[in-house]
Amino acid sequence: MKRFIRDLISVMVIIGFATTVCGGAVFILAGDKIVDFVQVGLARFALSSRQDQLNRGVSNDSTPVRFVVEPGDTPRIIASNLFDNGLIVDDDLFLSYIRANEYDTELEAGTYFFNRAQSIPEIAVALTDSAASQFPFRILEGWRIEEIAAVIDENPVYFDFTGADFLAVVGPGAVIDQSFREFVGLPDGASLEGFLYPDTYQLPAGVTVVQLRDILLQTFLDRVGTQIAEDAREQGYTLYEIVTLASIVEKEALHDDEHVLIASVYRNRMDIGMNLDADPTVQYGLDGARGRWWPQITLADYRNVDSPYNTYLYNGLPPGPIANPGISAIRGATYPAESNYIYFRARCDGSGYHDFAITYDEQLANGC
Repeated sequence: MKRFIRDLISVMVIIGFATTVCGGAVFILAGDKIVDFVQVGLARFALSSRQDQLNRGVSNDSTPVRFVVEPGDTPRIIASNLFDNGLIVDDDLFLSYIRANEYDTELEAGTYFFNRAQSIPEIAVALTDSAASQFPFRILEGWRIEEIAAVIDENPVYFDFTGADFLAVVGPGAVIDQSFREFVGLPDGASLEGFLYPDTYQLPAGVTVVQLRDILLQTFLDRVGTQIAEDAREQGYTLYEIVTLASIVEKEALHDDEHVLIASVYRNRMDIGMNLDADPTVQYGLDGARGRWWPQITLADYRNVDSPYNTYLYNGLPPGPIANPGISAIRGATYPAESNYIYFRARCDGSGYHDFAITYDEQLANGC
């Protein structure tokens, strides 16, 4: 009996030793996972009493703040930079949150736009997908390239280049893709005025000046398509000439439904060799000399503004577009209404619509 007990104890010791050895081996092999598990658990425990702080922004200020994560930035560096930029009030709380939710290995380098009203969870989730970081940028129909450049300068938080940088890649003499140049009939040395398509864009964070230009040009190509260019050629016009006319129509019309009628007036004038006599071309010819790009002009300016863009002085289309038109004006210039109208003027009711006339006497009768 004593021998049996002694043998049993020996077996139990051997089993215990084996279990200890195997357990140690498992711990060594799975050590990192166990440590991670413990750290995640501790982080979640630390957050359990701080939910209110987690879900509250620093303030109600929704002003965008540009935030850059450089390649190689650690979670600790990112947290510290968020704190320094006033986007969080507690960098340790941020670190605990991303550790508890296992975001700490998913933070991506890139440019982001945050505001101080955002909570830590909102910021943390955004930092895991740099490709989704975008910002809105709107170009209005009828803006000239300098007006686009001005908006770039007004939003330095979004752009890391200036309006002058933008003008350098879209202005006269800029290097332009040859296929685009040939498609639109862009003359040598001409600017891209007219082809920076007006729209509301969601631009990627960190967009470069060349990327912005190419996005605007590609949008123009996508919206215009190929049919308009083909139909313009059949009518004896290049797409460049159509866009030039469309830019004048865009500046004259307040309402899109008048584009085809106003375009018909100018096409009729060109058909009979009459000057276009378009006020916006005089304004463009002033080139901002009066402190505004589209200033009020006088009757004297029709003769005194000596610019090749002044269609009161020079016959035919101006040398190029005077603004960036939308698709409605471009279609209007390509497919004008069939009319005998030679004149138009703003209605007296302040509606922004126009009265159209065939004879000059009718034009006078439409006066206020």
